[in-house]
Amino acid sequence: MNKVGVVGSGQIGPDIALHLAQTLRRRGCRVVVVDISEEALARGRQRCAEKLGKVVERGTLTPENRALTEAALEFTTDYGALAGAGLVIEAATEDLGVKRRIFAELERWGPPALVLASNSSHLEPDEIFTGLERGERALVIHYFFPAERNPLVEIVPAQRTDPGLTGAVMALYEEIGKVPIRVGGRYGYAVNPVFEGLFLAAALAVEAGLGTVREVDAAARRALGLGVGPFTAMNLTGGNRITAHALDVMTGKLGPWFRTPGLLQEAMQSGQPWSVAGRDDPVELPMEREEPIGDAMRGAYFGLVGQVLDSGIVGMSDLELAVELGLAMRPPFAFMNDLGLDRALALVQAYASAHPGFVVPACLQEQARLGAPFRIDHVLRRDEGEIAVLTIRRPRVLNALSEEVYEQLYRHFSALRDDGSVAGVVLTGFGTRAFVAGADVNFLAGLDSPAAGFAASQRSKEVGNLIERLGKPVIAALNGLALGGGCELVLCCTARLARKGLTPALGTPEANLGIIPGAGATQRLPRLVGIEPAAEMLRTGRPLSGAEAVACGLIREEVEGDVVAAAVRLARAAARGEVRLTPIDPRPLPIPDRLPPVELGHLSRAIDRLMCRAIVEGCSRPLAEGLRFESEVFGACCATEDMKIGIRTFLTGGPRARAEFVHR
Repeated sequence: MNKVGVVGSGQIGPDIALHLAQTLRRRGCRVVVVDISEEALARGRQRCAEKLGKVVERGTLTPENRALTEAALEFTTDYGALAGAGLVIEAATEDLGVKRRIFAELERWGPPALVLASNSSHLEPDEIFTGLERGERALVIHYFFPAERNPLVEIVPAQRTDPGLTGAVMALYEEIGKVPIRVGGRYGYAVNPVFEGLFLAAALAVEAGLGTVREVDAAARRALGLGVGPFTAMNLTGGNRITAHALDVMTGKLGPWFRTPGLLQEAMQSGQPWSVAGRDDPVELPMEREEPIGDAMRGAYFGLVGQVLDSGIVGMSDLELAVELGLAMRPPFAFMNDLGLDRALALVQAYASAHPGFVVPACLQEQARLGAPFRIDHVLRRDEGEIAVLTIRRPRVLNALSEEVYEQLYRHFSALRDDGSVAGVVLTGFGTRAFVAGADVNFLAGLDSPAAGFAASQRSKEVGNLIERLGKPVIAALNGLALGGGCELVLCCTARLARKGLTPALGTPEANLGIIPGAGATQRLPRLVGIEPAAEMLRTGRPLSGAEAVACGLIREEVEGDVVAAAVRLARAAARGEVRLTPIDPRPLPIPDRLPPVELGHLSRAIDRLMCRAIVEGCSRPLAEGLRFESEVFGACCATEDMKIGIRTFLTGGPRARAEFVHR
């Protein structure tokens, strides 16, 4: 696309345009904002300028890139400026008549291939796009506040929407840094009934005398792990009138509990913002007053998300991610698992008893009856013919590996090994930033003995060993960087492809943490690139770019365009015998008398000695024995002071903090 259009320069249109300009201008794409009001356009232009200025002040955007982004934006009253656009997003007021008139006009002059999208926050797409001749080219793309930063977009196709178009829009938004979730066309979609329902629950708590607006706002934030309380959110979004209208419509469409509370009606009449505490003005409540508010809000929260899941418009794992990202709050199903499903159900039942019309969701009742926690999928499978594609999706932590992810990978690969209809597998990550950014470091802090370290290292190898011995080609499609445990997963695959231009692409930064790799890198990396290059990479933690990884043979090739599609083609060709892929040679390697010296800088010399031992002694053995020996040496790290220092520094200061090792 050379041009994208946004119709409407009101509350959210400029933010949508800013997001598109920031992400698409590198491709030479212009973003045109059209509105009938010169005043609205001026406000929108100023809004974008102010937001870009703040990003420059924070140091995350250069003045040069700010200028390029502003140059990619055009604000105009001339609909003719949209000519040549491949996608036009309507971001006008939430009025069905207005939206229909806009789309009728866009369809009248737009070419057949034009994609028409609405940023409606509630209206069913089948109602918005009724009467369009080319309804197969139309769908809802629902952004969330603030649109340029909030990662969530709900993609809501109409019944007539071409499924291929829906998939293409999902792929586009993943490529430009959003987390697209496909949702059915029920009024309010998946997330807004939760957002507006929680506001209603907070207002009803105030009306019931559980606390003031200020108190309920603060208690609800703490109870639900919200970034801001429900009344503060209304102030930030200016959402009073939209929420009031939506709650009234929900009464008929979603159930009688939904309605505009008197408290909201009074606020709209006064025109005053909600009286909430500022950031530096904490609100403390005694337990006997905090607990009833928290229980009411949790009961409403669990009930609301369960009602959405019962509606069938979205899957549980998608809903979990959408609510967590879109509303910046504690993810609901993991929250219920942690609390205990019996307790969660009791809270919902108590809330329903006190609030007529509130429905206790069947999904929660059934899960509590089963006595098993909700299963939240972080590894997603789809099949491209005889090739299975597994995607690790944990965008908030750059797809980092956790115990749950390891378990899900093991379960998937076990099933794929035994599935005769599957000829090959592609393993990738969600988004474009990371394949897998590493493993969860928190568990390392609990490794208090060599025996515990040995056991943890052995467990972390189970998935990689399974991948390596699957008996079918497994292609790693590096959509982004692969560090630490992510790199070790990649090394187990039969072949590796990377999206062109990754810097970095692959790295083993464990030495910075005061540990050695524990999932096979000290044994597999030398067998793939040679002992001396591998030792330099392992000992210094220096990552490789995609081009460097191709040059040393670690990556087969860099791919311009869709790396997953290229990996599917390679897996299919390998399965059919059209391409020969060489697995790791498990035999011992010739061992040099000594490893070449490297510049360690601040890194631990004690850990480096263990790293060298793992490489040299491990690689002198067959691969299986070398992997076990690596686990023994990893266990030895757990007895060092430097491992404790490295892990503590990471957990308190983040990945860029420099540990002050004592070399013991």
